[in-house]
Amino acid sequence: MTGTSSASTAVVAGALANKVGNGGEAWVRPTWTIGLERLGFDAWLVEEIAPGEAGLPDTAAVEWFRRVTDRFGLTERCALVCGERCVVGPDLTELAEVLAGAALLINISGHLRRTDLPTPSAVRVFVDVDPGFTQIWADQGRIDLGGHDRHVTVGATIGSGDSPLPDNGLDWITVLPPVLLDHWGSVPMPPEPPRFTTVGSWRPPHGAVEHDGTAYGIKAHEFRRHLDLPARCPGVDLELALSIHEGDRADRERLVDAGFSLVEPAAVAGTPTAFAEHVRGSWGEWSVAQGVYVDGRTGWFSDRSAHYLASGRPVVVQDTGTALPGGEGLLMFTDVAGAAAAIRDVVAEPASHGCAARELAQQHLGSDMVLGRLCDQIGVAP
Repeated sequence: MTGTSSASTAVVAGALANKVGNGGEAWVRPTWTIGLERLGFDAWLVEEIAPGEAGLPDTAAVEWFRRVTDRFGLTERCALVCGERCVVGPDLTELAEVLAGAALLINISGHLRRTDLPTPSAVRVFVDVDPGFTQIWADQGRIDLGGHDRHVTVGATIGSGDSPLPDNGLDWITVLPPVLLDHWGSVPMPPEPPRFTTVGSWRPPHGAVEHDGTAYGIKAHEFRRHLDLPARCPGVDLELALSIHEGDRADRERLVDAGFSLVEPAAVAGTPTAFAEHVRGSWGEWSVAQGVYVDGRTGWFSDRSAHYLASGRPVVVQDTGTALPGGEGLLMFTDVAGAAAAIRDVVAEPASHGCAARELAQQHLGSDMVLGRLCDQIGVAP
């Protein structure tokens, strides 16, 4: 422990150990933490995991947490709580002191729930990274958004009246995914043939959702609507690093038969460094989005796509109504014909689109800008 907390302490709570081997997700919580540190906060990353057999923590989860926090220089400002003890970082008494004096709690997805680790002095901020799912679940009483002073979402239209989804009676503040721009320098495009990639899951750990009589689908449904994309883009490798359950073997075979290349996420993006190399090794990203993001017009934009842009890699993604300006560098589509046309545009002018992608990241996604604006909005300064 580097010392007691002060009025400028900020705590970021979120899932890291709970997402072992997910190299892309491993950038998200550390980025918030380091971004707040760069603004002048004494920033901490805190996570809790459930005890396993005999009350012991999962050793793989603990090791992953250590590796990632070490990778990002957070070794002295992190804590992993399991049951009645911290398995990484200071003991619970010292951690409680940090939390008790914190001025800001960034609670990503409401991850920190423990009542024995209170933050009485902090502005408690719920950060929603799954717009649509979060609001519908709260509307149905499946999750509780209470206990927070402010509510923030990466869904640019949530609460604006431009989305048919509930706002839960809350004053939602919108935010773009922050990026540590100096970690994502642009490098030249790799040699031909052109290769577009993405990383994700065929299905989320939860199912589809319904609101006001409308069913909203998941990413698997959207991929199925774009099966003929490879045939419309001859000479282009469309590589999907997707986690697909054995029960969805038929879908896997359909993707391969359609001409997509499939790889295992753990093999190409199983660490933060591998994920970054995978992003830079492509010509850009092509991906669909969760159906609720699209049909709910949530304005969602992914942290994954943000990192492609920051690497000077153009992004071709399904239109969700995001606040980012589309066009060169970021090309949004509504159907398979539009997706194919966008990919052909990038292949025709890869350098121009790559420069525009990096410029978009610099103009809109830098952590200093994104988190500085957020702190101004919620009235907290380091």
